[in-house]
Amino acid sequence: MTSLSVEMLAADAAEPITSAGNAQLGIAVLAGIAVIVLLITKFKLHAFLALTIGSLALGAFAGAPLADTIKSFSTGLGNTVAGVGVLIALGAILGKLLADSGGADQIVDTILAKASRRSMPWAMVLIASVIGLPLFFEVGIVLLIPVVLMVAKRGNYSLMRIGIPALAGLSVMHGLIPPHPGPLVAIDAVGANLGVTLALGLVVAIPTVIIAGPVFSRYAARWVDIQAPEHMIPTRPSEDLEKRPGFGVTVATVMLPVVLMLVKALVDIVVDDPENAVQKVTDVIGSPLIALLAAVIVALFTLGRAAGFSKERLSSTVEKSLAPIAGVLLIVGAGGGFKQTLIDIGVGQMILEFSESWSIPALLLAWLIAVAIRLATGSATVATISAAGLVAPLATGMSTGETALLVLAIGAGSLFFSHVNDAGFWLVKEYFGMNVGQTVKTWSVMETIISVVALVFVLLLSLLV
Repeated sequence: MTSLSVEMLAADAAEPITSAGNAQLGIAVLAGIAVIVLLITKFKLHAFLALTIGSLALGAFAGAPLADTIKSFSTGLGNTVAGVGVLIALGAILGKLLADSGGADQIVDTILAKASRRSMPWAMVLIASVIGLPLFFEVGIVLLIPVVLMVAKRGNYSLMRIGIPALAGLSVMHGLIPPHPGPLVAIDAVGANLGVTLALGLVVAIPTVIIAGPVFSRYAARWVDIQAPEHMIPTRPSEDLEKRPGFGVTVATVMLPVVLMLVKALVDIVVDDPENAVQKVTDVIGSPLIALLAAVIVALFTLGRAAGFSKERLSSTVEKSLAPIAGVLLIVGAGGGFKQTLIDIGVGQMILEFSESWSIPALLLAWLIAVAIRLATGSATVATISAAGLVAPLATGMSTGETALLVLAIGAGSLFFSHVNDAGFWLVKEYFGMNVGQTVKTWSVMETIISVVALVFVLLLSLLV
């Protein structure tokens, strides 16, 4: 992955484009974030425009020349899109092939066929976690909602007993596990190793999703005991297909990029010799670009062709997968511009001094900043991008493992207490037929549990890494 190294970040922070003191910089940061929050929440402006305007406002409040602010924003936008844009696009293609070929439905049906009534919540977590790896959160919800509603209705389950585990699986993948946009941007911003972050992310994700999913769903089902609304059950993507790919080959295809990146991380740790032939090979095949590209190429045959797609339909599927992510790429890019503006005006040094004077651990500080932005904007992606830009200089001098944990702390904070300013809140409310109070008791509490539990495991891992 193309990313700014820690040394580059430190160098940028050491030569700010303004001579403003810490007090003025602090006010500038708060004012810049306030502009972004106000534009998103009050004026309902698209996050891309809000981040762009907020970056310019940040530079102005800090007293930086407008030309320098524009240059910083443009540089950050370009570096971020170059680093993660292609990966997001490849992930979108893989997810679209998984959904349209019926591969996702095949995974769902196979696991549900083997699950007993008692193990059904655990089966939903497994389904959501596997399917959620290559899919954006909103796409995952749309894909899984028909399954959740049908399972709850046919098995006469409380909707929360089935729905919460599925939502927890999707949310944890979205916040902690690359190649989702948030974790990718945070990895790029702090110069973390993607493979190590992925490995530690899985260690944190497994117990977190268990606690926030099957365990919490017991209580959620008591607090909000509702049945699946019949009118909300939509058709499934594969209902019109004559055939679809097998379970084993579908899972193997989805897991291929994860396995390749984990192998690279393992070899880097065990061998630790850049001249070693094995490490050279794994460095290539385990790089995020090659790993995801390989998965997409394999998926064209194992998913697309297996479902009977013609060359024309494969081409159409790929084309349709890219259009919906234009907004995501613009938000991610503008977030990178905001991050670079923060670094270039000297906020990094201010954060370092603040952390040292108040003796706040870097991981906790990163989580708190992400929580504050998440509560204000409602967007996990915006919270991750902004928090990563603020705390990136803290990664200077950190080990590979510590930098990865910094990314996970940011991701955990970005999921804290989804409420009425989050699009995901309303998506869950409408699909499940709940009122606002019921959605807060279930979805919002579940998101908070994920955030806090993930932070606890990140802090525990920091004692070992």
